Amino acid sequence: MTEKEKMLNGEYYDSRDPELIKIYHKARKLLKDYNNLNSELIQERERILNELFEHKAHGVWIEIPFYCDYGENISIGENTFVNTNCMFLDNNKIKIGKNGLIAPYVQIYTATHPLKASERIVQNKNESRYLTYTKPVTIGDNVWVGGNSVIFPGVTIGSNVTIGAGSVVTKDIPDNVLAYGNPCKVIKILE
Repeated sequence: MTEKEKMLNGEYYDSRDPELIKIYHKARKLLKDYNNLNSELIQERERILNELFEHKAHGVWIEIPFYCDYGENISIGENTFVNTNCMFLDNNKIKIGKNGLIAPYVQIYTATHPLKASERIVQNKNESRYLTYTKPVTIGDNVWVGGNSVIFPGVTIGSNVTIGAGSVVTKDIPDNVLAYGNPCKVIKILE
């Protein structure tokens, strides 16, 4: 199994693997181009996002600056708006449904590490490295994620959900609810 396959399978992987570094550098080039484009160059913005993402449906709008690790593990549904300064660490799949609103400074993480330093850090002669594994993140249709929210690896957010600003989403959130807080929890059902 390649390191990329291990990464997408949720197993420990080497983030410095040459194949992953190549994808990383491609994403950095595309992000640099995208983040420095004149906002009026709509067709060029579309071209870059189509090359960067696994899937970008019609009507997706992403404000600059935007940041991600690989890009190719991100799928975004139609008419979704991603506001400024968002960070999507797509070491595993990030799927966002249609008609989403992702507010400024939202962070979506798929990478994680063992909690204990003795399990996280691997010492090898004069070098050390850390163990990393991943879990996908899925966000349903018609979801509004408030500004400065953080979504943890492995979280699924249902459809028709509002996540309040500043939330730290550590667990799955069901459909049709308002949820917020640190940790994020369901506050009420939205009918």
